[in-house]
Amino acid sequence: MSRKEISEDAIIEVANSINTKLNRTPNVHPQTVENDSGTPQYFEIVPFDEIDDSDRNFFAIDGSYNFQEFFNGVCIGVYTAGYVAYHKGGQVKLNTNDDPIIKGKNYFPDKLMITSDSDREDIFDELLASEPVKNLLDFFGNPSDWSGWGLDIKSVKETICKNPSTLFGFCQNVLEWALVYEIACLPITKQGDFILRDGNLRPLDIKQKYIHKLGKLLLDKDVILLAITKNSPIKLQLSSTFRSIDSYLQNDLKYKFKFAETDERKRKICCWFEVQGYDLDEAYQGSLIGRKGLSGGRGFGLYFVARLDYIEKLQNYDWVVVDLNIYDAIPQIHEAMSESEVNRSIRDFGKLRTVFKELTRLTQEHYILGYPYPLAEAHNFVTLKKAFKEEIINRVKLSLYRDTRMEHVDIENLFFDIHTRF
Repeated sequence: MSRKEISEDAIIEVANSINTKLNRTPNVHPQTVENDSGTPQYFEIVPFDEIDDSDRNFFAIDGSYNFQEFFNGVCIGVYTAGYVAYHKGGQVKLNTNDDPIIKGKNYFPDKLMITSDSDREDIFDELLASEPVKNLLDFFGNPSDWSGWGLDIKSVKETICKNPSTLFGFCQNVLEWALVYEIACLPITKQGDFILRDGNLRPLDIKQKYIHKLGKLLLDKDVILLAITKNSPIKLQLSSTFRSIDSYLQNDLKYKFKFAETDERKRKICCWFEVQGYDLDEAYQGSLIGRKGLSGGRGFGLYFVARLDYIEKLQNYDWVVVDLNIYDAIPQIHEAMSESEVNRSIRDFGKLRTVFKELTRLTQEHYILGYPYPLAEAHNFVTLKKAFKEEIINRVKLSLYRDTRMEHVDIENLFFDIHTRF
């Protein structure tokens, strides 16, 4: 489609929709209401010279997938997920490799090539047989209906294996959740440790009635699980609220706040609050992903927004959306509790304050202010770069030439890209 084929009315409609959301009347007043998690809770950041003075382990999980289809019917793809850990500001070695630089742990499949439906099914089966996923399913009790994609594993396989994108995305996501369980069971994991993942705690691929068992296990082990993202419709929905809070911080609160820090240049006020049901409904248009509770929705998360490294005039992008284990926020929650009962339940303010205060230890890196650096490192550790196509082709070509003695011309014809000729 050329630029001229996009109607001006369509562009104006997009602009008006964005403008309406950005300039709506804020639903959240910037001042704190005591014991009301839906109002901003302000606190002072952990001093920079104390950010590494913690005995907690901070784990971070991420995953990635990439694939390339060729005109001759061959598809080569791979998914991965892995994790890193930090303790007292230094990275913890989690693998048994000799590499002194790479200290994280990740998993890759052995099956990479797809030429038929059976190959996609083999990739699916390999995922379920992998150690982390097998352990997670054992923890669930090996139910046949654990996935959100179907009533039994056979129907799930049929749905997931229809195309490479759905297959690899499913494999990555399930593996990431398996690593949450793996970390929770590590010998080095102890009470008070944090596990961070990108995104949310509401998987489409695992049914809620099974995944909430993991949330309860983490509560019992006193391991804090939360998911963090800077990309969410909640951000647009709350844009005017963020501006209102920013203005309050800059023009009012910073002159009244009782700082422990004596150096004015180092004084920073952070804040957090729980996202209310109205804003969740508006952001997700009634989708199950916005529901609060352990049934009738997805996962076991409770949405908050937070500003974890306040710098004047950085505005909206400095806010993050935090999906916190609902068991940590509401210890008395149970599966039969309705959403209205969840909304009325008393929040554990002591734990919530601790969680957000501790997160500020991870958000003062100058190149990524306000976002936990372990998550950035986990992303760098596992991401399959854009150069994946070139790298995987070159490695396969080398193997074909070196290990199978295939003729050079035949190798080049295998990976000829007809689109480059047009």
